[in-house]
Amino acid sequence: MSVEWEAPAIVLATRPHGEGGAVITLLTEAMGRHGGLAKGGGSRGQAALWQVGNLVEVRWIGRLADQLGALSGEIVHAAASMALDDPLALSVLTAACAVADGALPERAAHPACFHGLVRVIAGLARGPEHAIPLLVHWEARLLAELGYGLDLSSCAATGATEGLVWVSPRTGRAVSAEAGAPYADRLLPLPAFLRDATQPSNAQEWLAGLRLTGFFLTRDAFGHHHRPLPSAREMLQDRLITMTGPSVNG
Repeated sequence: MSVEWEAPAIVLATRPHGEGGAVITLLTEAMGRHGGLAKGGGSRGQAALWQVGNLVEVRWIGRLADQLGALSGEIVHAAASMALDDPLALSVLTAACAVADGALPERAAHPACFHGLVRVIAGLARGPEHAIPLLVHWEARLLAELGYGLDLSSCAATGATEGLVWVSPRTGRAVSAEAGAPYADRLLPLPAFLRDATQPSNAQEWLAGLRLTGFFLTRDAFGHHHRPLPSAREMLQDRLITMTGPSVNG
């Protein structure tokens, strides 16, 4: 008797396996981060299906639930090919998938992370300027899902809920401009859009947001497992540093 399931999924990673096969890592709503072996997945005919960032409808079959299992699928949204002509969009897509692949535990359901990553991918259809703020919010949600949530509701020193412009790297709590002024060189900037998603934002604020979530991802989500932040995520941050110029390069 076999075990099988079908679900919408996001392709997080693909690696060659044997003669023309590929081991695919997916993110699904109910099954979490889950692997499968796609026969012929490395062939020219299937290469476009299993590109990182694609939304697919998959079927997984295994003799036992804890086996790698056989995987087949159909394309739902070819996000990877749509991003190919925009280096920033492609960088956002690969960075997000690399973070999900590296940070989420295997076969543990995190539906909020799945739906949040779908929103990031959908945002790319409108352009990377729409997707990057969504990515920063998603990374903050991911940290919370893994038990490393930031507290941006009030100032750690005074309890104030207004004028919050910093985050303590030690505690992950927000700090007001007034309370943080003497320690500004030791605090992480908090962009307004991360507290209020309706706030407009620019490339400098996206970079501040990525640096903020990246600090805690590096220290907690990846550091606790003795792994570095994925290179694709670092490359996205470097790309934004190049875009914003040397004034914010730090």
